[in-house]
Amino acid sequence: VAQALTTLGRNIGTARLRRKITGADLAERIGISRYVMADIEKGKPTTAVVAYLGALWALGLLKQMDGLADPDRDLEGKTLESARSPKTAPKRRAFDDDF
Repeated sequence: VAQALTTLGRNIGTARLRRKITGADLAERIGISRYVMADIEKGKPTTAVVAYLGALWALGLLKQMDGLADPDRDLEGKTLESARSPKTAPKRRAFDDDF
C-alpha cells in the first residue's frame, strides 16, 4: 500500500511539473494547503484520499480512476463467485390450490 501511494504521489508530482503548475497553485485550485499538496506528492498514507482525488481532478486525470476496482475486471472475484454458484437450476416446487 505504501509503495502504491508513493507511486501515485510521484505521478501526481510529475503531471503537475509537466503542466508547469506550482504546488501552491495546484493546492489552491483544490482547496488544500501547500503542505497537504507536498504530502500528496510524497505519498503520505495519512493524507485524505479526497486530497489525492482532488489533485487528479485538477490535473485532468480523474477519469483514469474509472477502472479502479472495476468488478468486471476482478478475475479472482469472478472466479470465486462462479465456483459458489449452483451448477443446476433449483428444483421447482409444486404449488397447490389451497388458498
